Amino acid sequence: MQLIENQLAREYPDLLGTLEPFAAIDLGSNNFHVIIAMERPNNRWQIIDRHKELTRLAQGIEETRVISRQSLNRALRALERVSQRIRSLPKRNVRVVGTHTLRTAENASEFIRQGEAVLGHRIEVISGREEARLIYLGASHSFEHRARNRLVIDIGGGSTEIVQGTQFQPNVLRSFHIGCISMTDKCFADGKISAKRFRRARDLALDELQPFRSMFRSQAWEVAVGTSGTLQAVQFAINGLYSAKLITQVALVELIQKLCDLGHTEKISEDICNQNRAPVFAGGVAIVDAIMQTLGMDELHVTDGALREGVLYDLLGRSQQNDIRETSIQDLVSRFHIDAKHSESVSDTALDLFQQVQQAWALDEQEEKNLLRWAALLHEIGMDISHSKYHRHGEYLLQHLDLAGFSQSEQRRLAILVRAHRRRFPLELFIENTTLSKLASLLRLATVLRRNRSNDPAPPYCLGVNDSGLELKLPRDWLRDHRLTLMDLQREVAYMRSAPYQLTLSLTNNST
Repeated sequence: MQLIENQLAREYPDLLGTLEPFAAIDLGSNNFHVIIAMERPNNRWQIIDRHKELTRLAQGIEETRVISRQSLNRALRALERVSQRIRSLPKRNVRVVGTHTLRTAENASEFIRQGEAVLGHRIEVISGREEARLIYLGASHSFEHRARNRLVIDIGGGSTEIVQGTQFQPNVLRSFHIGCISMTDKCFADGKISAKRFRRARDLALDELQPFRSMFRSQAWEVAVGTSGTLQAVQFAINGLYSAKLITQVALVELIQKLCDLGHTEKISEDICNQNRAPVFAGGVAIVDAIMQTLGMDELHVTDGALREGVLYDLLGRSQQNDIRETSIQDLVSRFHIDAKHSESVSDTALDLFQQVQQAWALDEQEEKNLLRWAALLHEIGMDISHSKYHRHGEYLLQHLDLAGFSQSEQRRLAILVRAHRRRFPLELFIENTTLSKLASLLRLATVLRRNRSNDPAPPYCLGVNDSGLELKLPRDWLRDHRLTLMDLQREVAYMRSAPYQLTLSLTNNST
């Protein structure tokens, strides 16, 4: 990293000293990608380092539903090398995302646990819809074209994303369970290539795509853009390294015939495809053919920008207080008719409690504070379904809704906090997650203190940490005038006896 900074100091002397490097790591089904960049004026990036590791994480997963021991070990060794590239970067400037294989593999948690230990960073598994959003963001920023309406296509190892959008705003997002590795496992596992096998692979892809054919054809898009390894490899095979970055239907048909004439993946030469990709190339080509036929496309442009670039732009937004997650939260407040005034009151109280115990509990100022605030704003989301057990309805909604900007683990933590904000403390949800149980304790207390839903200021409380958990001090005179709150607090003391951090209520003789 020091060498990189020295190079930047020479080439861009105005950058260093004011800006920090950011890193995005894409744990794909076929490759792991690392991109490190410096933010430049006008929301632009200066790429300072790239790194790619071939892992084939999804190899064989179609039949077994598990990441093989060989693939897992290969991937962990790759992460050890990746960790060297990001070791000196601030944690807040690094984001690691996992895609299709880590969404579907039964032993994904084993890899995530070991991978996080190797990297020293959290691995965020993102939904197919969130993956599509980030791909669109990366491709749109990387592809300069006057067309406002675009169709972006990404074919990965385990899934394919298709997104229609306007400029940098995606409108329709879909993730399909077809990828170059999964298609290879189904149709080209032994390496043999034939017209019959291509037809079978194309039919399998068409079967996945056909239900959405009319939807995408009805959308307004003036240019189609492909991104990531499969489409870049197809473009290279058709046009070579220095020709137009374009795939045409005519050229694709010729490429398929050439592959069928070769008859085996081992005969694919370097002038057609990189040898590392050759074993899964035919599966990817079949998916490209199916997409172009389904959507009636004559040509497809190809760009370098993909998921990892989208993650970088998302990180940039977070660093500039333009976090898409904030928009998602506010959309939910409106969509589910949440009492915004009350939820803001609970949020303010929760954050005040957070500040009082932050140092003693070693809570993170950024991510954990945000998580608590979002949970406070959404704690009544389940009421739009029913008041009865609304905390359980809220948990279900937040776990299963598509929330732009959120990883699956972030949504799960948010759902758990909403589930745990009232009634019995669900200790089983907090196994080996002491930080989340601390946030749950603060949210519970904030909802009790603000349960009266009045415009009155919060009571002059003082929250501290003791050996058993939390001690809440309140003026005796104030509680005498607010007996319902006192009763609620006493009930909360009883509920918290089964929680990791118990609550003690103390009365003081003054109101300051």
